[in-house]
Amino acid sequence: MLKIGDKAPDFKGVDHNDNTITLSDFKGKKLILFFYPKDNTPGCTAEACNLRDHYDQWLNKGYQIVGVSPDSVTSHQKFITKHELPFPLIADTEKEIIKAFGAWGPKKLYGREYEGLLRTTFVVSEEGIIEQVFTKVKTKDHTNQILATLNI
Repeated sequence: MLKIGDKAPDFKGVDHNDNTITLSDFKGKKLILFFYPKDNTPGCTAEACNLRDHYDQWLNKGYQIVGVSPDSVTSHQKFITKHELPFPLIADTEKEIIKAFGAWGPKKLYGREYEGLLRTTFVVSEEGIIEQVFTKVKTKDHTNQILATLNI
């Protein structure tokens, strides 16, 4: 898992519109990069919709938002349409970006251990440096969680 002060790995992925997105696209901009397990599940929907509901506030503070999950482009298209999400979602079906950021690892559910996506949000500076890492994401109040931590 990356930590505060680390350089964010350069990444290249395809979003819901088949557009290529890279970290360098955000050079000179602040970025909220959130990794979530699955489209249209309760926690993931709450998190994405919370960021959506405060999207203008993020833009006014100079932040861009990008979501990443192992779901397909088609799944992302449906998720965005259903919930009117204004930001891109990267389909990382090969989990290359997810693993580069350390957001893949052991999880437990009902006593069973398995490998899966670790819900994580990274705040990346204009220079590509990790400014904050959230591993205990409050899905229904993620915007306020980030704002309080960053004191903005």
